[in-house]
Amino acid sequence: MIDWLVASLRHHVGVAFFLTLAIGYLVGKLPIGSFSLGTVTNPLLASGEVDRPRSTKIRWASSAPLAGLMILGAVGAASPAPADSAAGDPEWHELNGIWTATGSRQVIGLGGDRRASVADYSGSLMLYGSSRPELGFRAEAIVLNDSSTGLIGRAVWTDETDNHVYSELRGETTQAGNRIFGTIVGGSGRYKGATGTYEFSWRFLLEAEDGTVQGQSMGLNGKIRLVPTPGEPGARGSQP
Repeated sequence: MIDWLVASLRHHVGVAFFLTLAIGYLVGKLPIGSFSLGTVTNPLLASGEVDRPRSTKIRWASSAPLAGLMILGAVGAASPAPADSAAGDPEWHELNGIWTATGSRQVIGLGGDRRASVADYSGSLMLYGSSRPELGFRAEAIVLNDSSTGLIGRAVWTDETDNHVYSELRGETTQAGNRIFGTIVGGSGRYKGATGTYEFSWRFLLEAEDGTVQGQSMGLNGKIRLVPTPGEPGARGSQP
């Protein structure tokens, strides 16, 4: 029963997220003596977002990805993933998860409806699945976006031991949505010589007049190939 529940939550991340909010809501209604957290405060505490003063609407918008990340990490770590294309090759690892980031953006007009912007983002990438290379990364990116020619950018992911993954970004933004493609071009430490690709859509949760932006990826997926170094499992010895 427990295994079935964990597997279901892992494959239906949206259900896991809303279950977190529901539990926070119910617990918030339970009094502790004469004290009660309340049905709003408790879900916010559960998602770690009782922070700087902002409107309630914006605070809940930024709480959502964090609560989802907590569920993704817990479920992904506790349950095995089904067999996939990367599982048969120890050098390949799946990239499935959520990238959340905040940053600042500057926009200029180029005549008519054409706009160009440059932005820097900092946040986190949380991955799930048994073949993921890490639980998560600190993620940074610099992006130049032209409404006419598309998006280009560069990204750096940093793991807990300060190893880096480098990638190039490109994409297009239209009225129907956007799609961003990443090409992994190497790294440092265990990611030296890494290759791979990933893709995702991006949704802004906050776009302030002062240029502050906050958003999260939608449907991030891909794979990364790690090159074994001498002494690691799977490393190939030199040929005579």
